[in-house]
Amino acid sequence: MTQQKEKQSLLTGYDIDLFRSGKHYHIYNKLGAHTRTDGDSQETHFAVWAPNAAEVSVIGNFNGWTRDAHPLSPRKDGAGIWEGAVPNLGSGELYKYFIRSNNGYAVEKGDPYAVYWETPPRTASVVWNLDFEWSDAGWLEKRKSPALNGPISIYELHIGSWRRVHEEEGRWMTYRELAQELPEYCRFMGFTHVEFLPVMEHPFYGSWGYQVTGYFAPTSRYGTPQDFMFLVNALHEAGIGVILDWVPSHFPADEHGLGYFDGSHLYEHADPRQGFHPDWQSAIFNYGRHEVQSFLISNALYWLDKYHIDGLRVDAVASMLYLDYSRKEGEWIPNRYGGRENLEAIDFLREFNTAVHQSFPDVLTIAEESTAWPGVTHPISSGGLGFDLKWMMGWMHDSLSYFQKEAVYRSYHQEQLSFSLHYAFSERFVLPLSHDEVVHGKRSLHHKMPGDEWQQFANLRLLYAYMYGHPGAKLLFMGGEFGQNHEWRHDYSLDWNENQQPLHEGIQKLVKDLNAFYATEAALHERNFSGESFEWIDHQDATNSVLAWIRKGISPSDQLLFVANFTPVVRENYRIGVSKPGYYEEIFNSDNLRYGGSDILNLEEIESYPIPKHGRMHSIPLTLPPLGVIVLKYKSEFEWL
Repeated sequence: MTQQKEKQSLLTGYDIDLFRSGKHYHIYNKLGAHTRTDGDSQETHFAVWAPNAAEVSVIGNFNGWTRDAHPLSPRKDGAGIWEGAVPNLGSGELYKYFIRSNNGYAVEKGDPYAVYWETPPRTASVVWNLDFEWSDAGWLEKRKSPALNGPISIYELHIGSWRRVHEEEGRWMTYRELAQELPEYCRFMGFTHVEFLPVMEHPFYGSWGYQVTGYFAPTSRYGTPQDFMFLVNALHEAGIGVILDWVPSHFPADEHGLGYFDGSHLYEHADPRQGFHPDWQSAIFNYGRHEVQSFLISNALYWLDKYHIDGLRVDAVASMLYLDYSRKEGEWIPNRYGGRENLEAIDFLREFNTAVHQSFPDVLTIAEESTAWPGVTHPISSGGLGFDLKWMMGWMHDSLSYFQKEAVYRSYHQEQLSFSLHYAFSERFVLPLSHDEVVHGKRSLHHKMPGDEWQQFANLRLLYAYMYGHPGAKLLFMGGEFGQNHEWRHDYSLDWNENQQPLHEGIQKLVKDLNAFYATEAALHERNFSGESFEWIDHQDATNSVLAWIRKGISPSDQLLFVANFTPVVRENYRIGVSKPGYYEEIFNSDNLRYGGSDILNLEEIESYPIPKHGRMHSIPLTLPPLGVIVLKYKSEFEWL
């Protein structure tokens, strides 16, 4: 390296030491393309990790894509980083790296640290600055209040298919167009957070973003990085948190991406028993390689730093934890102790959570982990993985399995609803009704429900009310909030015209009211992840398919009594045991005419009687609506008490 190029370097020896030890969590500020201006002169500095390369150069429109016009030089410290500067080059220029490896392999690669990419199917990286004037300081200050002590109601959304511009042949909305509608809609509906399916650049739209090539760039399909910042800023100004799906579990083998980057398996394992994912036909990161750790953890912090993101939902954690995930005997390599646990991935996830929470203690990390791996949300100091929340996949599978059964068979499967409370407080859970449940022929939530049209909608109202009464944070995929008929189709808009129809509009009103109920009733969120927040009244009346339970806040007066009838039969004079004598009132009923129900309500004050029931000295008689949930609250003592 010449003296001039050493002077141009952004990387210090300290940077190199951190990067090589897997501890450089802001390496995105040093690797990639960075434009510097000195007076009237401007140059862009390039740095790329390619230790197996024999030569590396920057190619682009600015040099006619000539491979030898702007060569980079290898650092002398053995870090495997090539760097150099191109004068008179600034924002908006297209570029790639031409790499010729020591084994003769030659390829043109996009920049792993590029902050902007050409719109697919084009594959060049773009020199870009990330300057933006944020106005969300109030939100970031408010975010310091512990989110886990309040309501967490997440609206999961795919940007390309939430709403399309039909006047222009159904094109998808841009980030800025979305910013004009989505924040107000989320606020209107009462959701606390929006969770975007991966926004990182991906070559195949049909992967929904889960096959990432540009880890540091929001996809250019919908606009520039600043346009995405504008959307995040608008959501924050509306009081809505932003969660991103983040995919450190695998990446596609597209030639311009990370795979076989410098003629070696740099980011992935070379052995397909470790480095190839059979489910997604994609490469698996080598979590034991320090530079890969720096790449991934710095990528996580990048989104929190540069884009003010409030949470990261880590995709497919189970596939990372188990070496034999989706593999038969002989198709995987045991760890050094002979076990199936991926020790390097475990260490990586703990380091990821440590780094995030040290730098951004008010940001949520959420694991999509589908097994019974112990301690996913437990502190790292006690052997856990350190996540804030975990998707409760068992609840989702059991609940949907139960609800798809005709009512006449439900009495034989009551435990599918009650079983989740055996483990509900072993982790801090999110109850997910996600995109995965309404695609690939699985049908929409509405059409999973049995019975005629009225019963289908009543069952959906019942499912949502049961979900909001169950301990845990909530997640609902777009379209579910108005009971869309068709399953999700990523090439089309949601069927927004449906929410003009009474039964669909009723579902939307129900979800809106449930979100408000969740936010205002302390019993539903104050101790959402503590066993002290829940008490069964009765979970054994399988004959009538009825469940009754209590949700509790910190104050003894903050208690709600839920009673759910999972059959289409009205149950008169159904008696529920209560601990406190006096008057009760019904404050919520999913069968309300407002929601499209049959309006079987308990309108009058409900007086308790000294008739023992459910191990309690008093009880109240109720009318249970068909396929409905009612919520009761203690109103007052008897006047003579």
